[in-house]
Amino acid sequence: MVKRVIIAGAGGRDFHNFLTYFKDNPDYEVAAFTAAQIPGIERRRFPPELAGPRYPQGIPIYPERELPSLIKELRVDEVVLSYSDLTYQDVGRIASIALASGASFRLLSPFETFLRSYKPVIAVTAVRTGAGKSTVSRAVVKELVKRGARVVPIRHPMAYGDLAKSAVQIFRSEEDFDRYGITIEEREEYEQYVRLGLPVLAGVDYGRVLLEAEKLGDVILWDGGNNDAPFVKPDYMITVADAMRPGQEVSAYPGEVNARLADAVVVNKVSRASKEAVEGVVSNVKRINPSAKIVLADMEVAVERPELVRGRRVAVVEDSPSVTHGGLPYGAGYVAAEKYGASEVVDPRPYAVGIIKTMLEEYPHMGPVIPSTGYTPEQIRDLNETLRRMGVDAVVLGTPADISRLLDVSVPIVKVSWELKVLDGPSISELVNEFLARVGL
Repeated sequence: MVKRVIIAGAGGRDFHNFLTYFKDNPDYEVAAFTAAQIPGIERRRFPPELAGPRYPQGIPIYPERELPSLIKELRVDEVVLSYSDLTYQDVGRIASIALASGASFRLLSPFETFLRSYKPVIAVTAVRTGAGKSTVSRAVVKELVKRGARVVPIRHPMAYGDLAKSAVQIFRSEEDFDRYGITIEEREEYEQYVRLGLPVLAGVDYGRVLLEAEKLGDVILWDGGNNDAPFVKPDYMITVADAMRPGQEVSAYPGEVNARLADAVVVNKVSRASKEAVEGVVSNVKRINPSAKIVLADMEVAVERPELVRGRRVAVVEDSPSVTHGGLPYGAGYVAAEKYGASEVVDPRPYAVGIIKTMLEEYPHMGPVIPSTGYTPEQIRDLNETLRRMGVDAVVLGTPADISRLLDVSVPIVKVSWELKVLDGPSISELVNEFLARVGL
């Protein structure tokens, strides 16, 4: 008997799970996707060009809040949870909704959906979004380039635009960002590689993405998003934990999976956390993965012109996923404002409009910072209007990408940069050496 399935997702892992496990599987019929986490990505359709001949009309995408009624209306047998950066409470809630609505509930193992590459693969993942994974990825890439390797980063998907046109994306320049019309969130993750002179690949169909990556380089870097598990089976895996959020390494999905799979765990931001918090993270990692190497590290923040921050009233813009569903109260921008002596980080709540107002209300844990939400031109306008209303002396950008050209404000914009600083344990160079030895390079 063919099982009817809803894939609960957020525009990334859900599509990968469909393409690798369900698309040509005669035992299943995917009735719908649901979407969460990302504003405005529901009410679309997974296109027939990607869905294949079994789905000539494509597959509809509904808001996750409609899951109980969809299970009944579409006669669904099973809900497959296929997105990341969730607490175990979140997972249990979705499971309970499915079970109470008459469907079974399932999680796919990453081993059921891994793609295999004939090129060496090193993966960098995290236990939660905002842990500082991109900083570690950048350090790994720099070490590989020093050794003469042609590195090709593959970035976890952020499938927010036209899905059919985004099946395979190759970014080599700023012009490519404009050509694909990508969001602020995508730009934040891709830009660091383009600045290093490397192509970065992403998309929707990662079988095809991997084929292109294998043509371009000697070593594949999987740069995970949120805290998702890799799509490509790694030969070596580094997982980043966050000392500011102790316990997430054993209470977040699939963060604990990543911690258990890791060859090395980088415990990041240790100087911002208490000694007890750091020791708690290390103890948890040792308990669930005693063979993993453990690195204690910091993210060192800097700005080019500290005088634009010192003694000024500033607005701080942070990486949106980190301070929204990632649960962080603030990020590198706030740390930099504090480090360089801002007189005040102005609370945006009284001035926020549109999507910024909505996000601040939806995520009340957020500190006096602004999420860099910019999935659409309307949302970018809301970001700019919020900043203009705040009447600050400067805007501090704690985002991974330089989005200053998307901002329309009359005050100076101060971009924050940060690099990984290893305080204890193996260096990134030593971890890279271990990876290269394992794959025979």
